[in-house]
Amino acid sequence: MGVQALTSDKQASEKPKKGAAAQSKNRDMGSALRSVYNKTVEEAVPDDLLSLLGKLD
Repeated sequence: MGVQALTSDKQASEKPKKGAAAQSKNRDMGSALRSVYNKTVEEAVPDDLLSLLGKLD
């Protein structure tokens, strides 16, 4: 049982490291996606597309 306790303690100490790395990656990915979305929303609509949309009315 002593070996199992050491093994589970070792595994338990490794899990937070993996979780922290995953959270960091998720945070970075979220930040990158928000940045791309904001840049896309701020882009101007080309005049030719606005012209085409105007013809739909």
